[in-house]
Amino acid sequence: MTQELHEKLAAVPTQPGVYLMRGAGQEVIYVGKAVNLRNRVRSYFQQSRGHSAKVQAMVDRVADFEYIVTDSEVEALILENTLIKEHEPWYNVRLKDDKTYPFIKVTVQEAFPRIMIVRKRLRDGARYFGPYTSAMAVRETVKFLRKIFPVRTCRKEIVPGQQDRPCLNYHIGRCLGPCASLVDQTTYGEMIAEVCLALEGRHEEIIPDLHEKMNTAAEALDYERAARFRDQLQALQSIIARQKVVAQHHDDQDVLGYTRAGDLAVVQVFFVRSGKLIGRDHFLLHCSTDENGEEILAAFLKQFYSESAVIPREILLPQPLAEANVLEQWLGQLRSGRVYLRHPQRGEKRRLVEMVTENASLVLKEVRSRDERKEREIAMGLEELQEALQLPNSIRRMEAYDISNTQGNQIVASMVVLVDGKPANDEYRRFKIRTVEEGPNDYEAMKEVIHRRFLRGLKEQSGEEHSSKFSDFPDLVLIDGGKGQLNAALASRNALGIAIPFIGLAKRYEEIYMEGYSEPLILPRESQGLYMVQRIRDEAHRFAITYHRQLRGKASRVSVLDGIPGVGPKRKKTLMKHFGTVKAIRAAAVETLMAADGISRAVAEEIYQHLRKD
Repeated sequence: MTQELHEKLAAVPTQPGVYLMRGAGQEVIYVGKAVNLRNRVRSYFQQSRGHSAKVQAMVDRVADFEYIVTDSEVEALILENTLIKEHEPWYNVRLKDDKTYPFIKVTVQEAFPRIMIVRKRLRDGARYFGPYTSAMAVRETVKFLRKIFPVRTCRKEIVPGQQDRPCLNYHIGRCLGPCASLVDQTTYGEMIAEVCLALEGRHEEIIPDLHEKMNTAAEALDYERAARFRDQLQALQSIIARQKVVAQHHDDQDVLGYTRAGDLAVVQVFFVRSGKLIGRDHFLLHCSTDENGEEILAAFLKQFYSESAVIPREILLPQPLAEANVLEQWLGQLRSGRVYLRHPQRGEKRRLVEMVTENASLVLKEVRSRDERKEREIAMGLEELQEALQLPNSIRRMEAYDISNTQGNQIVASMVVLVDGKPANDEYRRFKIRTVEEGPNDYEAMKEVIHRRFLRGLKEQSGEEHSSKFSDFPDLVLIDGGKGQLNAALASRNALGIAIPFIGLAKRYEEIYMEGYSEPLILPRESQGLYMVQRIRDEAHRFAITYHRQLRGKASRVSVLDGIPGVGPKRKKTLMKHFGTVKAIRAAAVETLMAADGISRAVAEEIYQHLRKD
């Protein structure tokens, strides 16, 4: 330990809080919480403690640390979870791809709510359900709900009493027409309450009300409305028939099962509502090989329930947790009611936990089998490609380049990277083409991007530039295109005097063009080598076109009001609100412009002169 670390350790307080361990580059490598910060942080640097291999490896990398004091252990737990999500430290247990989990959102804060799929949970007053691991399952759920409940799908800001023309959805029975005041807010709200009950898995609670509505409509001879309620009843009853009764009681529970192999763990969750299994999901976690089950389960509870829209009264676990009391307090705050973490020893609940654990084991086997198959396919693809292209060395790093533009406007290029056959997303790069100004010219654009990328790499390797973004050269470069694009790229490569094999992949017949060969190479359709070059080519195309769309969208939002001294986003919005169109602003006199809020004479004169100059 350095003298500086010794001095910092002596100053650590004995209060509860969170500590962050940092590596040599000041990156956060571990986040933890403690009731007594001084005791916990000091324990890492005491050799007599007999640390696990994971802790020892982490401590060896620690160059610095910092801490944040909190008022309680519960506050420390909340902050710890927030910092883990923010920094994604290497030595913490992390939910795999947790940022991509979708939610179902019901906009109950609106006068006439909608149902939608979102990727982020906001504090906007809406009700959220999830997170779910399967986007397809979420889409199917929303599709089913919209089919049986005529919830509006438009983005209109509807206020009670509005008199718009109803759209096609109203005429085909998929919307109640709130925009045309064809349904009152109370009736619409009752339907939304039923939607929320369905999303909570409480289908049986909806049945009596639907029966009553159907009978009332039939007695009033409103057979069309009665038929709609009948269809809703039948759809919900079919769901109830598929739900499995797993408990005799009528409590709400989440039942967790856990298993792990190496650095991958699976936590399976069964969602039990009113004694019935309404759904299940599994979650993958990255962990160290010497992480124990208690640490993995605790990490999962913190990360999953911090985002979960529904927290039940009881959570059944396959093993007890040392920090169960703190977790119960935190979960209780999130739920606004008592939450119990239980480790059942016998009886019905124990059998339920064992069933969930067995399901977790089956999922892990399936995931590992799929991952092993992918690894074999990647290895086979690299070998086939090396052999087909007659390369002297194995392909460790592969780069692909593509050009995207719209009739010569906003020309961009992409560079994507595979390392050992897997995408290295943090090494992807994108370029704005500078030399091509008039019309589309993919050849010149390709020349430029290859020249810029490898010239920068040569400068970094020689020490002229201190960055290392381009210093690692590939074993193979793939150009999206045929002979023309390949020859353009080779011209830039040869001018720089580097010796890296380049190939081109023409999309129409998936022909591979190679330097020095007049005829293209055709790989078998089932070849793993062909699949690999297709994947990296498609990824380069996706990355290029995404960047191009961003720039095109940004350009389309440029206004003639941009660049006027004294006119920022706020004044631009004020002007558009006051005059309605740019044409009206252009036609306005200085005194007329001053009628808009916040527009002084000086600013009005700037606007007047600028628009007439343009």
